Amino acid sequence: MNKEWSEKNKKMQSLIGKEATFREGIGVLIELRDDLFGQITSIVNTYPQEAFYQMPFAKAEGYHSKTLAYSMWHIFRIEDIVAHTVIMQDRQVLFAEDLLDRTGSPIITTGNELKGEDIASFSKKLDIKAVYEYCTAVKNSTDEMLKNLVYRDLRSKFTDEDKKRVADSHSVSTDEDAVWLIDYWCNKDIAGLIKMPFSRHWIMHIEAMCRIKSKL
Repeated sequence: MNKEWSEKNKKMQSLIGKEATFREGIGVLIELRDDLFGQITSIVNTYPQEAFYQMPFAKAEGYHSKTLAYSMWHIFRIEDIVAHTVIMQDRQVLFAEDLLDRTGSPIITTGNELKGEDIASFSKKLDIKAVYEYCTAVKNSTDEMLKNLVYRDLRSKFTDEDKKRVADSHSVSTDEDAVWLIDYWCNKDIAGLIKMPFSRHWIMHIEAMCRIKSKL
């Protein structure tokens, strides 16, 4: 793991764990997210559309076996679902901003169910500029939510009703490689969701994107 990102992530987790330093910890989290998003911005501004559906590590084990386009979609679909459907219980950015049509995505799910050539085929259908707009809108929306949290919110838990709401949104595939996400998210409190997916999940996938772009 990138040492700088790892250290900032550890610092954030330590700070938000104490009421006296909680607000400072949220500030560090926003800084980390800004740093990571800068990598995505750089890739989008540097690489042509064709690069976003290449799979230079197709047979590898790990997140770098995907595509740049898939990685962007996956990170921010998960964040959109968790921030809006799980936590805030309002409309996801993908639908509120009418971005689904503009991205060209044939799915509304996280993409966990896609494998091999299906990932490449899916990635080819995406309009990368529109996907980047979606990523930006989700990030900004989540950042505002995070800034509005107070320390006591960290222990907020979720119920079977919350799980049903996520399932009913059809934002998570019923495929066995995806459906587990609903229990995974809803069995955490908000402190747990800050770690996954609002920080560590970004680090893992954006590091993978950096490996892919370097190979390309």
